[in-house]
Amino acid sequence: MIFIGCAGWNLGREHWPAFAADGTHLQRYATRLNGVEINSSFYRPHRRQTYERWADGVPESFRFSVKMPKHITHELRLASCESALDRFLHECAGLGDRLGCLLVQLPPSLAFEEACADTFFTTLRQRFCGAVVLEPRHQSWVSAEPMLMTHQIAQAAVDPSRISGDISPGGWPETKYWRLHGSPRIYHSAYASEYLQNLAQVLQSAAAAGAATWCIFDNTASGAALGNALALATLTGG
Repeated sequence: MIFIGCAGWNLGREHWPAFAADGTHLQRYATRLNGVEINSSFYRPHRRQTYERWADGVPESFRFSVKMPKHITHELRLASCESALDRFLHECAGLGDRLGCLLVQLPPSLAFEEACADTFFTTLRQRFCGAVVLEPRHQSWVSAEPMLMTHQIAQAAVDPSRISGDISPGGWPETKYWRLHGSPRIYHSAYASEYLQNLAQVLQSAAAAGAATWCIFDNTASGAALGNALALATLTGG
């Protein structure tokens, strides 16, 4: 399966004709796309009942990627966060089998310290056995590959690139995850048709090799993400 979607399920008016007319924005979104990244969880907690309601509103084949709270990644900086992890995991477990993966985005200032990172991912793996995707933004994390393999953590491919080695997915190979923020103008620019055609072939190859394959568009500031996601879903046969 190739999961294609956006960072959030906001439906710009210009795209309304492509979706069902009835239902919540999420229900309408899920009639055309099969994946979404929940970014609001990064900024504030959601009740478990909220996650349960979201899961109930989408098809069985739909999957959510949930971004880990910045309290864990940016404030605690992966240290001494057992209680915060327990709270977050309890909340998003409300998605049930529609929870596709967790996204761990790190601040640019957080360098790779193996002891701290190993403790964090050990703690996480004691509590969660599903797919986990890491997006590091400090160059030192290029040396973390062996640790990522040990804990079965995938590393996201990112555009525009933040560090060397993030042009393609890395880490645990059974999950491949692309996060596309828009280029050349980050969060705004739409991707051209040729780029999407090439990307579709890459995603299909990853899925054919057996990886759970994700592509999330975060170029949402000007509404480009939804159009790009719809086009890519068509190119991949979704």
